[in-house]
Amino acid sequence: MLFDTDVLIWVQRGNKKAARLIEATQQRDISTLTYMELLQCPQSKDMQKIVKNFLADFDFQILPLTENIGHRAAIYIEQYSLATGLRAGDAIIAATAVENNVPLITGNKKHFKSIAGLDIKIFNS
Repeated sequence: MLFDTDVLIWVQRGNKKAARLIEATQQRDISTLTYMELLQCPQSKDMQKIVKNFLADFDFQILPLTENIGHRAAIYIEQYSLATGLRAGDAIIAATAVENNVPLITGNKKHFKSIAGLDIKIFNS
């Protein structure tokens, strides 16, 4: 399962439901974009280390940004940005899920609901 950034932020904020979801999931993936977003939030190197340790401790796999993901994300922008406001970051995360054939777990249904072929699971905090 590919975790959207928002679910991991809920864990950082102490949301027990999000933490239980992660613990109950065997295959834990994140996109390269989510990894970068998580590393840009901390205010110090020590806090970045905590994020990296969390991802390592729970055996998150960081799925690489491939040419196919970039191409699919660009297609999503062309198809959906004007109608739905889809942003580049969300397009990359959605494309990562589709290209790796894994469901996306997110609390942001609005951002992803219109993307054809995306297996989306909604997290309600």
